[in-house]
Amino acid sequence: MSAAESVVSAFSDVELEAGRRVFAGEWSFLSAAASVASLPPMAGPEIAFAGRSNVGKSSLINALTGRRALARTSNRPGRTQELVFFAGPRGLVLVDLPGYGYATAAKSKIAAWTDLIHDYLRGRAALARAYVLIDARHGLKAIDESILDALGEAAVSHEIVLTKCDLIGEAAVAERREAVKAAMRNRPAAFPEVIATSARTGAGMADLRAAIARLLHERS
Repeated sequence: MSAAESVVSAFSDVELEAGRRVFAGEWSFLSAAASVASLPPMAGPEIAFAGRSNVGKSSLINALTGRRALARTSNRPGRTQELVFFAGPRGLVLVDLPGYGYATAAKSKIAAWTDLIHDYLRGRAALARAYVLIDARHGLKAIDESILDALGEAAVSHEIVLTKCDLIGEAAVAERREAVKAAMRNRPAAFPEVIATSARTGAGMADLRAAIARLLHERS
């Protein structure tokens, strides 16, 4: 059992099943946007995934939807250079945001991606929640504060998801969760819980699906 799997779920069996059903349908590529002007028309609720370069956003989306290659993955930081939209059941849309921080690209391009991310997070009415992914091995970094500040200023509901929890021990995951929860307590728009995951083992995916299903139910 991995460290993430050892954490008792905060969701009931009914909620876990609701999450499974939401993600059991077909998923497909919808659109890619390199500017605000090229964003697709808003339809159903959008769930965005933000995080530092190489934190595992694309891998998490693939694990969440049960599709091996829905989102392109790479070991090279900065591979995702646009906002990539994926359409699923019930009008749900997942958004893979470009990674912030280190990337093998020109500084001007990185600055443009960063501005686009912030514009999207601040002004997208369809955005139901943003999940900010944090590598469990490293925890919150100063560079994460910019995105968290933007989400707070826009009053966008957001929650922290720890990734790559299979790479550290159970005690380390528990310690990291508590440290992140403590750091988020002074952010009113932040959801108080932290979901620990591993895209490689699938740990935590059921809870993340259930969290999104609960959000969709509340919005409906």
